[in-house]
Amino acid sequence: MTGPKVLILGSGEYVTGFVNGAESSSDKGAGVVGLTCFDLKRRGLISEVLIAGSQGQKFPAVREHFQKMLGERYGLDTSFRSFPADCVSRDPDAWLGAVEEADVVLIFTPDDLHFKMAKVAVEQGKHVLIAKPMVKTLAQHEELVQLAKQNSALVCVEVHKRWDPIYADARERIRDLGDFSYFQSYMSQPKSQLESFRAWAGKASDISYYLNAHHIDFHVWVMEGLARPVSVVASASDGVAKGMGMDTEDSITLMVDWEHQSGNRGTAIYTSAWSAPKAEVHSQQRFSCLSHLGEVRVDQAHRGYEVATDSAGYSSPNPLFMRYGPDANGAFVGQNSYGYTSIANFIEAACSIRNGNTQPDDWQGSLATAETTKETTAILEAGRQSLAQGGARLSV
Repeated sequence: MTGPKVLILGSGEYVTGFVNGAESSSDKGAGVVGLTCFDLKRRGLISEVLIAGSQGQKFPAVREHFQKMLGERYGLDTSFRSFPADCVSRDPDAWLGAVEEADVVLIFTPDDLHFKMAKVAVEQGKHVLIAKPMVKTLAQHEELVQLAKQNSALVCVEVHKRWDPIYADARERIRDLGDFSYFQSYMSQPKSQLESFRAWAGKASDISYYLNAHHIDFHVWVMEGLARPVSVVASASDGVAKGMGMDTEDSITLMVDWEHQSGNRGTAIYTSAWSAPKAEVHSQQRFSCLSHLGEVRVDQAHRGYEVATDSAGYSSPNPLFMRYGPDANGAFVGQNSYGYTSIANFIEAACSIRNGNTQPDDWQGSLATAETTKETTAILEAGRQSLAQGGARLSV
């Protein structure tokens, strides 16, 4: 059987590396999703790439960007079919026709569009991968779980930290250290991201859904079968975004009480911000976990790799997420990077199901499926509701 036709819903920074008419100034100027899919097409795992957005006239510039960043650099075929067509100025419903033509759908759009798009795709029996957060409410999440079962569809959330070899190793170590007492995580991005996300920041979503989702999902994965979240209290800061004309929080902190199967309690604090200064990394990312039998600490932003140049200054790159540098022959060699594998493993699972080798339920233990990630959505939704109620403590 030939590889599936893969539709990418969304044409923003994470997909294309193209923002506001130019290459992104972040560490993702070559994009992630598009690059991965074009390489999977080269490997024969995808037959055709489709990309849907709302503005067709943006696509000619995207094609030029892909050709410059991926075609000329790696020799990749970056051809794709666009919805709407390149000559169409605007058609926000073009994605509906694109879904009908696809076998697999990857959703990388503003958070408030995830549920509507996923529902349409799953009802048509498509296998769907959704950028974190999967959806914004537990009710929506549970509806997708039921639709996936009814339509024999594989529905997963793209949470690449599960594929980071250090995070994956840390997960197993923590699970062997008994009940956890205190988990703390921090993740930030520079305030320049607010300009990149101006169209939806504070409207479609907030910084907790966008960034806290990473470490909340990781902690939920760590505690799978061992403990459950029971209550959430949220707090937020503001001022920077409002000064830029955006009515949204600068940082959001969630304090979550967990209950272990033993009856012991644990406290988790998740903080995220998009008001940081430009620094040596695009995103500060770290966590620590104090357990009854030990402690694990991870600084994902600094791994002993430092680069300083006259043109770009000092940086601490992370090729474990996506290796953009080619090999000696100019070929792309980022297939083992965890930004790549989190997408590739889903595509491989979808191919296995299409070929009749496996069923969607066979992937519940190895992928971040809708069925196994409900607690993450519950925590994020409770955090948003806590802020709306002045920091009230809410049950999960």
